[in-house]
Amino acid sequence: MTKRVRESSDVFLQTRDFESLCMQIRKDQLHILIFTDIGMASKTTMLAALRLAPVQCMTWGHPVTSGLPTVDYFLSSELMEPPAAQEHYSERLVLLPGIGICVDKPPVPRAILTKSRAAWGIPEDAVVYLCCQSLFKYLPRYDHIFPAIAREVAKAKFVFFARSDMPTARFQARLQRVFSTNGLCSDDYCLMLPTQPRFDYWNLNLVCDVFLDSLGWSGGMTSLDAIACGLPIVTLPGEFMRGRHSYAILTQLGVTDTIASSESDYVRIAARLGLDTAWRKHLVRRMAEKSHNLYSDLRSVRALEDLIQRVVATHRAAGG
Repeated sequence: MTKRVRESSDVFLQTRDFESLCMQIRKDQLHILIFTDIGMASKTTMLAALRLAPVQCMTWGHPVTSGLPTVDYFLSSELMEPPAAQEHYSERLVLLPGIGICVDKPPVPRAILTKSRAAWGIPEDAVVYLCCQSLFKYLPRYDHIFPAIAREVAKAKFVFFARSDMPTARFQARLQRVFSTNGLCSDDYCLMLPTQPRFDYWNLNLVCDVFLDSLGWSGGMTSLDAIACGLPIVTLPGEFMRGRHSYAILTQLGVTDTIASSESDYVRIAARLGLDTAWRKHLVRRMAEKSHNLYSDLRSVRALEDLIQRVVATHRAAGG
C-alpha cells in the first residue's frame, strides 16, 4: 500500500524527524492537510496541534474528536453517525457517502488457505465465534454476553487474540469470574491465540462460524475481512460512531439480519447463528451476492474531491 501511495503522489515524504517534517510541511505551503488519524500516535497529535496548513482535517482512523481548535473538519460516514452527531465533535462534521471510505475487497486466496481447525487447537465439532478485536475494546460491562451465548450453544468456542501481558491476564480473570458466576468454566469455552499473520488470519476466519463484534467500539477492517471470508457478523450499534462501524458496513452491504437491537437480541442472534446452520449458510450466500455494494465504492472518493475543491476555494475567496 505504501508503494501504491508513493506512486500516486506528486511528492512523497517519509521521515521520523519531527522538526524536519514540520518545516517541510510549512515549506510546501499546502492548501489542505488531512490526517488519517489523530490520537493513535503522539507525534500525529503534536502535528495536528500546530497550524501547518490553512485547512486541517482528520478522519476516523482513530474514531473520536481531536478536541483541537487547529483541526477544522472531521471526515466521517453518513451510515456510521447517529442523529445529532455534530454534538460529539469540536470539528465541523462531514458525512461522506456510505461507510465513508473506498476499500477493495480483500484478495483472500482460498485455494491456498487450507489449514484446518486443528492448527489452532480448535475442536472440529465446535461452534466457533471469532472475537478478534484488541482486548481494550472489550468492556467489563459486556462480559456477560459470552456466557449467555455459551448457555444457549453448548459447543461454543470463543477465539480471542491476546499477548502474554498484564492486560491479557486481567481480561482472562474477568472471563473466569463471569463464566463462574453463570455456573460455567471459561477454559471450556475461551481460546486465546497470538496475533496471526495475514494469510493465517484469513484462514482462521474461514474455519470459524460467526464473527462477534465488540460492543461500544466495533470492528472496522476486521469486519470487512470477515465479510470477504463469508463470516456472518453479529453487531449492536452503539451511541457513538466508534461503536457503529460494523452496523454501517452491514447496512451498505444490504444484509442487516444480524444487527441487534439490544444486548439480549445480540445473544439471541449469536445463538441462532451457532445452532441454525441453514440460516447461517443462507446469510453467507446473501453476503457473497451483495458484496459489490460494499467494496470499491468510489462515492466517498468523489465526495471528498468535491469537498477539498469547495473548501479550498472558499478559503481563497476569504483571503486565506
